[in-house]
Amino acid sequence: MLLACTPEYDIVIVGGGAGGTTAAIEAARSGAKVLVVEPTPWLGGMLTSAGVSAIDGNYRLRGGIFGEFTDSLALRYGGYENLKSGWVSNILFNPAVGAQVLRNMADKAGVELRMETGLRDARSEPDMTKRPGMTKRPGISGWDLTLSDGSRVKARILIDGTELGDVARMVGAEELKDRVATQDMTYVAIVKEFQEPVTPVKPEGYDPAYYSTCCDSWNKETMLNYGKLPDGHYMLNWPQGGNDIWIEYIDMSPEERSRAFKKAKLRTLGFIYYLQTELGFSHIGLADDVYPTEDRLPFFPYFRDAWRIAGRDTMTVEAAKDPYRFDLYTRAVAVGDYPVDHHHKQHPRHENLEHLWFGKIPSFSVPLGVVIPIHTDNLLVADKAMSSSWEMNGATRLQPVVMGVGQAAGALAALAVKKGVKPHEVPVSEVQSLLLDHGCYLLPFLDLKPSEPGFRELQEKGLRGEVKGIGRTVGWANETWVNMEAN
Repeated sequence: MLLACTPEYDIVIVGGGAGGTTAAIEAARSGAKVLVVEPTPWLGGMLTSAGVSAIDGNYRLRGGIFGEFTDSLALRYGGYENLKSGWVSNILFNPAVGAQVLRNMADKAGVELRMETGLRDARSEPDMTKRPGMTKRPGISGWDLTLSDGSRVKARILIDGTELGDVARMVGAEELKDRVATQDMTYVAIVKEFQEPVTPVKPEGYDPAYYSTCCDSWNKETMLNYGKLPDGHYMLNWPQGGNDIWIEYIDMSPEERSRAFKKAKLRTLGFIYYLQTELGFSHIGLADDVYPTEDRLPFFPYFRDAWRIAGRDTMTVEAAKDPYRFDLYTRAVAVGDYPVDHHHKQHPRHENLEHLWFGKIPSFSVPLGVVIPIHTDNLLVADKAMSSSWEMNGATRLQPVVMGVGQAAGALAALAVKKGVKPHEVPVSEVQSLLLDHGCYLLPFLDLKPSEPGFRELQEKGLRGEVKGIGRTVGWANETWVNMEAN
């Protein structure tokens, strides 16, 4: 009788979210054998499965896989100008289209996928056997993983690509214990205008008073057009009297989260009912051609916070404001240009947190060490569980930053497998070189684009401190220039 062998992979990524997907694509392109385990039918996480299909920031910093993704969207919709369909973002798209783009990229890279599958258990396994051709080194451990369907796989390196850091927490990674309050979350909805009036359905617990301030600062048409998508659908992710809700979901059990998410759905369904009955949008209803779910809502809510690891580097607001007072910029692997944007309006102590709603910082770089736990070998993170301070998470949580950090995690994992070492033993310079090969911004210098001559040289000089950028706060999209006088 033949016994089935347990499949072995260089890298297993649990969670095909925004960061997990870019990690998988980068690692596979770099020669690693990669498996993604994802509980939903879609890749993309908050970009797609949670419905946040309006990208926050990095419009002028489109590099790496993030840039490839947005270029693909622009091609599908007839150009970048057509992506500016709503006023909240310069890049909006139908979540189903975004999921298709990411799936195509992952398939082309050779990523193996197990969709609608989760992780049941993970055990560290010493001296894991490496596949033929890999560098042997005694003492390098791996992971023995049991998936939700009962099957087992082995991995040399495990990457947490979940929305909430559940894998890192499961395997005992150390937490960055600086959380003050969990941000409001949102059960986003994609709605569209139907030819006939939609029959309103009043949700359980509906209270119109909650939504009465939704148009205090804008008229109703402007409010709705906030998240208008290029195909005419609308994304409802409205913070003022809309569908934000405060729930302390991070420390909940799966059963508690399920009950909590029902409350979040009801908040959103109440908002839609208010639009239909109080604001006169009688033809607006949940889109029937986006999500393959029974209730037409996304697969899960938009989480702005996660359980975060204590990493070998921790990104902070102070480092963003004054990068040259620290040395984190020398280990830069991803960039962001969004402010520190916290959602705490629904928190019972929101008055004490008002200073966080729009914290001003210049554009910034994120160091490699944020993806490497300080004490857990052969584990990396690729989403909001990165080692970013609770306050700075208001800027690092956004889609382009997470995609950039995820790509860096994938590059690091691939190099560690190729060299037969632990991830923290890979020189940062090698990861940076690989990312530059793939057109990534490591420093947020706007002077040159990745496609322009001299880009790589400028980035490398910046990493060595031979040239320094000057950052400034400019509304919603902050900037950094080396040659400030010319701009």
